[in-house]
Amino acid sequence: MHITQLFGKNVRYFRTLKNLSQEELAELCNLHRTYIGSVERGQRNITLKNAEKIAIALDQPLKLFFQSNE
Repeated sequence: MHITQLFGKNVRYFRTLKNLSQEELAELCNLHRTYIGSVERGQRNITLKNAEKIAIALDQPLKLFFQSNE
């Protein structure tokens, strides 16, 4: 699995754990909903700054987004 796909899969996992929509997460991060969607699909090569915004919004350590839980 490519790193962007792994990151996106974990964003979706932690977002759904917090019962947030993509729109709600985007608002918390000051990002656009379509950006969150493309991150979750692994289509976006996300910057570390935006990765940190997402991790903070989801109240998770950034390193967890790069770990496989398979």
